[in-house]
Amino acid sequence: MYLPILAATSLLAGVAYGYASPGACSGVCNMHDPSLIRRESDGTYFRFSTGNRISYVSASSIEGPWTAIGSVLPDGSSIDLAGNTDLWAPDVQLVDGVYYVYYSVSTFGSQNSAIGVASSATMNLNTWTDHGSTGIRSDSSKAYNAIDGNLLNDGGSLLMSFGSFWGDLYQAPMSSPRAVGSSSYNIAYDPAGAHAVEGPYLYKYGNYYYLFYSAGTCCGYDASMPAAGEEYKIKACRSSSATGGFVDASGVACTAGGGTIVLESHDNVYGPGGQGVFTDPTLGPVLYYHYVDTTIGYADSQKVFGWNVIDFSSGWPVV
Repeated sequence: MYLPILAATSLLAGVAYGYASPGACSGVCNMHDPSLIRRESDGTYFRFSTGNRISYVSASSIEGPWTAIGSVLPDGSSIDLAGNTDLWAPDVQLVDGVYYVYYSVSTFGSQNSAIGVASSATMNLNTWTDHGSTGIRSDSSKAYNAIDGNLLNDGGSLLMSFGSFWGDLYQAPMSSPRAVGSSSYNIAYDPAGAHAVEGPYLYKYGNYYYLFYSAGTCCGYDASMPAAGEEYKIKACRSSSATGGFVDASGVACTAGGGTIVLESHDNVYGPGGQGVFTDPTLGPVLYYHYVDTTIGYADSQKVFGWNVIDFSSGWPVV
């Protein structure tokens, strides 16, 4: 292990940041690809994750104690693709009083993929209705892989960001929370190596839209450790527009390999990623993610929930 420091950039000249330890977590903290929301009616927190056909848990605060609820889609998805009983990478959003969980249908390393959606008015167990595909799909004819969807509700304008490897990150306008509206376009691309960029999350703070994403090798650390620095990490670019023009803190376009590191391996935290951003009513903006706790183990099944408060005072997210 090593202790990296977030290097100063031209916009953060002369300043270097260490990373804060993840916030406290109790109860069910073992999970992969978290998505977090707080129910408006009673303030209950819900956390969704990969596995068990989209597993979810609840708590009275982001710290827990997290209690298991069950599966969003215990019978799997109606999407007719391999992997429709093994759903990935949930993203939960509230639109017009309805909670939507977006999920990925695919198999590992395949481009035969689709982003589906289920909805509930309450998020209670057995209240989810599967609506199948959003219309965002991919195969070998596409430049992208249609997984890792994230919906931004920008004042009623709905945008779906998605992608993993291949042409990296894309975005498409949605005509409704359940259906894509028009063609997709590229918003981030790393031309180097395997194009190891995935899991976008778009978050507006102040006058900017921040595109958070995961970069590097995500998985299988117990079988094969990547070279130092090539493991999962969280990066960000920003733009004054939600639909493109994202650059990093040095001004490099996100479509040309740009990306400022927000969080990487440090102390007993290894390979953080699968992130999202949540606006907590007390804490403010929070970056949440999964990571390997090196004191526990490196297997994918051992990854745990992490979170840190975000400081945007420099104009860039710092944790």
